[in-house]
Amino acid sequence: MSAELRNMDEKSFKLAQDNCQSDSIISEIEHEAVSFSHGVDTNNEGGSSFLAYFNVVCVVAGTGALGLPYSLKQGGWIGLFILGLSWLFSTYSGIVLIRCLYHNGKTRLSSYQEVAEAAFGPIGGWLSFFFTAVTLIGVPVLYLLLAGQNLHEVCKGTRAELTFPIWVIICSVIVAIPFLFFRSMKEVGVLSAFGMLATVVVVLIVVVVALQDKVNYSNVEHHNVIWDQFPIALSSITFSFGGNPVYAHVEAGMKHPQNWNKVITAGLATCSGLYFLTAIPGYYVYGDNTSSPIYNNIPDGAAKLASIVIITVHVLMACPILMTSFALDLEKLFGISSFNHSKPIEWLLRTVVRVTLMVVVAVIAIFVPYFGDFMSLLGAFSNCALILIFPILFYLKLTGFRNKSIFELFLCFLVVLLGIVGLIFGTKSAIEALKSDFQNAK
Repeated sequence: MSAELRNMDEKSFKLAQDNCQSDSIISEIEHEAVSFSHGVDTNNEGGSSFLAYFNVVCVVAGTGALGLPYSLKQGGWIGLFILGLSWLFSTYSGIVLIRCLYHNGKTRLSSYQEVAEAAFGPIGGWLSFFFTAVTLIGVPVLYLLLAGQNLHEVCKGTRAELTFPIWVIICSVIVAIPFLFFRSMKEVGVLSAFGMLATVVVVLIVVVVALQDKVNYSNVEHHNVIWDQFPIALSSITFSFGGNPVYAHVEAGMKHPQNWNKVITAGLATCSGLYFLTAIPGYYVYGDNTSSPIYNNIPDGAAKLASIVIITVHVLMACPILMTSFALDLEKLFGISSFNHSKPIEWLLRTVVRVTLMVVVAVIAIFVPYFGDFMSLLGAFSNCALILIFPILFYLKLTGFRNKSIFELFLCFLVVLLGIVGLIFGTKSAIEALKSDFQNAK
């Protein structure tokens, strides 16, 4: 590839002269030099910061909000403190991860994997690619499982009753439509706006109905801290901020990337607000009787049915965002771009990759037993590593220690420590769940 083509495949920029005096990562974008083929529509300007904000909220929030009351049941009220820490630490890691994309002051790296490779060589790149693949394939599989189960339960006993595998196939087709036709995160952002709205509506329904249901749960018990279950609760809470694998592509689709700090801060603050809004009333009302997801606690009726249907809509809209992010990584890996192929060939290759990926996700959802617990085991490694541990290690390796204050270095230490603790105890919990599954199957 010639030097001109290489320049076309990179986003040029100028770093702020003093990061301590500016809250932006990029001080100026030279739009004439911006042109790369993975994650950005090169024929149009990037998407708005609002679309990027919706992408962040839709990917991070959702089913996590509905499981947090149960996390408080496991660990007690102290889980709220861990939730706050996870919010702050995840925001910091999301900021420094994107800062790593611009670490050399000359070019912009395009993905999580490229940051890892720049920091720790090919081994680091492939290791991060594996963890990213686990998350960006595994979570859509879990979402298809949830959507298929929800629709199967809702339609049971009606004329629309179908088997679970057929519902998964139908959900896969619904997800495949935007996944195949939307090239970049900017385009998928339209779906994320509706996905975020669905999450907000479900949270409000659950909170209102739960508070009305308090009269039926007047003698429930609450605990400040449950030490034997606390590590598992910590791991679950940490997982609820998993969005780092898609952040590089979300930022790449922004018209004004210098607004990233504001986008990630506002996005994760919104997610945290939804989490606190669900976790506190949910655990307060149901105490030791709290279920996951929390809508299983509310009385049967229109509100519960609406919650199930709306959260199903949310996961079906979140799937294309996660899968598009991974597809962009695969397309970069295979060299699928207009620079290497004609437009028709590029479209054909992109379609083949995405159809194959969609089929793999659907097949796993239908046929792999105990996938949820297998995913919990892999997720204990991948989520904690991708969210908390890796971004900090990349940041320190690429930008150095000497230019950091004692406070920032201590913050980095705390973030990595929380990630390691979540990784260890999340792995332990997942192994025990898998062991129980296989013992019960005998």
